[in-house]
Amino acid sequence: MTYCVGMLLDAGIVMLSDTRTNAGMDDVSTYRKMFIFEDPGERVLTIMTAGNLSVTQTVISRIEEAAEDPEATEKTSILLAPTLFQAIEIIGNVLSDVASDIAAKVRRMDQATNATASMIIGGQRRNGRMHLYRLYTEGNFIEATEDTPYLQIGEHKYGKPILDRVVTPKTSLEDARKAVLLSMDSTLRSNLSVGMPLDYVLMKKDDCKVTRQDRIEADDEAFKAMSDAWSQALRDSFAAVP
Repeated sequence: MTYCVGMLLDAGIVMLSDTRTNAGMDDVSTYRKMFIFEDPGERVLTIMTAGNLSVTQTVISRIEEAAEDPEATEKTSILLAPTLFQAIEIIGNVLSDVASDIAAKVRRMDQATNATASMIIGGQRRNGRMHLYRLYTEGNFIEATEDTPYLQIGEHKYGKPILDRVVTPKTSLEDARKAVLLSMDSTLRSNLSVGMPLDYVLMKKDDCKVTRQDRIEADDEAFKAMSDAWSQALRDSFAAVP
């Protein structure tokens, strides 16, 4: 499984994903689920994926191939689309087509594999607004709003409570980083199908590029200290409740 979370804030966008795809007694696989497409200063899009790995890898490969095609047009390349909305439509069409193709092949082989996937896509183009979308297998999507400034895919239930309580559009980028990491920490503790390392991206408003990118490994001391401090704070708060 997986857990990915993105926040759309007044100051920018933060996005965080895990890298685990299988979890079992002797079968743990790690794959990158965060992919960046940028023309620095002009536009940036970060995509996080969840679901059937064959679907998501094929979609990303097709998007990369289209973006690198010397004959690409604004209807085929997300780096040439006039608006971010049209770029999302391109990705949605690719996702829908790939999922349909793989589902048809699976049915012909009489297998019960689930050919579904979802994505979170955030970014900005020069002179445009920042946007954060959740994309579904069918190619349709929803957008983060001022009322709901964050989106999740995968094992979202464990990390949702802290986001509901602390995140607003005015949340600072520093606090947003803390919030997504603690949201991920809660998920890691409660679900073995989500695992380290973690991929983090920050895109500041109007930078139109990746401002900060980190990979957080399992032995990261700062993450461990934050996790321990949060656990202690919860225990202290629980003890203080009448």
